[in-house]
Amino acid sequence: MQFFGWTLARTKAVRGLATVIGGGLWSRIVDPYPGAWQQNQELSPKTALTNPTLYCCTTLIAGDIAKLRPMLVEQDDKGIWTETYSPAFSPVLDTPNHYSDRTDFFEWWMLSKLVHGNTYALKARDARGVVKALYILDPYRVIPLVATDGSVFYSLATDTLNEIFESVVVPAREIIHDLCCPLFHPLCGVSPIYAAGAAALQGVNIRTASDTFFSNGSKPGGVLTAPGSINPDTAKRLKDYWDQNFSGDNTGKIAVLGDGLKYEPMAMTAEQAQLVEQLRLTDEDIAKCFHMPRHKVGAGPDPVHAANMGLLQQQYYSDCLQTHIVKLQRKLTTGLGLDVVPGRTLSVEFDLDELQLMDAMSRIDAGVKAITAGMSPNEARFRFYDLGPVPGGEQPYLQRQNWPLSQLGTDAPAPATPPPDDTSVAPDDTSVIPDAEPAPPNAFKSLTVGTLLPQVLKRLDLCPQNL
Repeated sequence: MQFFGWTLARTKAVRGLATVIGGGLWSRIVDPYPGAWQQNQELSPKTALTNPTLYCCTTLIAGDIAKLRPMLVEQDDKGIWTETYSPAFSPVLDTPNHYSDRTDFFEWWMLSKLVHGNTYALKARDARGVVKALYILDPYRVIPLVATDGSVFYSLATDTLNEIFESVVVPAREIIHDLCCPLFHPLCGVSPIYAAGAAALQGVNIRTASDTFFSNGSKPGGVLTAPGSINPDTAKRLKDYWDQNFSGDNTGKIAVLGDGLKYEPMAMTAEQAQLVEQLRLTDEDIAKCFHMPRHKVGAGPDPVHAANMGLLQQQYYSDCLQTHIVKLQRKLTTGLGLDVVPGRTLSVEFDLDELQLMDAMSRIDAGVKAITAGMSPNEARFRFYDLGPVPGGEQPYLQRQNWPLSQLGTDAPAPATPPPDDTSVAPDDTSVIPDAEPAPPNAFKSLTVGTLLPQVLKRLDLCPQNL
């Protein structure tokens, strides 16, 4: 059959294919502990995501990566990567398909990877064979297959949104498969929920029990005891009376007990159960499974000093986001065929500036330091201030107070310069100024009041304006 311009075989027509162990089932946690299924305690990603901390971890990672702008970059002969544009590859990075833009596309990409452990992106090609669109498939509708010769195929079930109108088997070259963590098979990714599921379920149960507890007016269930024996009819009558008058909407009313009856609570109070401490432990376990800093999801104390925000953001990037970003860049580079373009070295990179935004004063300080370190003013204007170039701003400037050691010499004092030889000066050299003749003796006389005063008076007499 023809599928996105390629001839593909139907599932029943392909022979020698074996389903990968686990297939798409690793995205579902069926039995979190022995006997849970019999107790209706099946844990699926849908159930686990009702835990606020787990929901926060998945949506925060997906949202932060989705806001990064994908760039088509090219390496020049000097090994420097610069952003470029190509009519064959740039449009699909900005608008991957007909129903989602790049932010929605990459958010769904990461959510599928984090929740289900696998992201399957189906390629749609034009007549030239160039990828013109990418479609994120439902991981429950995709099963990896391996042929007898080791080649990989993917079985795709019907998906109307992604224009798959019947089940087909496609070769691996038509699928971009991004795995979260292949713990059990190189073609089957495992979601972090596999490790965080028990903690997530415990947190959900604690919150459910807490909701029931406080909806009952913080009054736990208990028993009515009497000093003597009670026949079954009396016990049933007391129970019905208590349920009717002091439970549900009547919780909190005053009960008057007689004949030695005594109310004894059976369940522990919230303080005794230490619900807050238990919730904190479950939140920390979930954050650890996602390599998420605790303060990012409210599972730890907030940073105190604003000066540490840059370091904390760098820690968040290196521990939690970098692995996903690097893998996503490589998957897009090879999936779009950028690594096989003849005569060019192309790749996909994400603009990390959106992840590490600085305030106005930090941008000014960073720009000043960048210029003094060798960046041209136009580069600093574009990088830190989103401003255009100015005339003369392409040339970097550096101060000249730094010199190489070879030109500075050593710490030893320089040798004394010998006096010039008289014979080295030509007789007719007019550039040599002869020494002045020595003054005759008694040429300079000291001045006293007796010698200076007559001269001053004589000068005054010669000036009529002073009369």
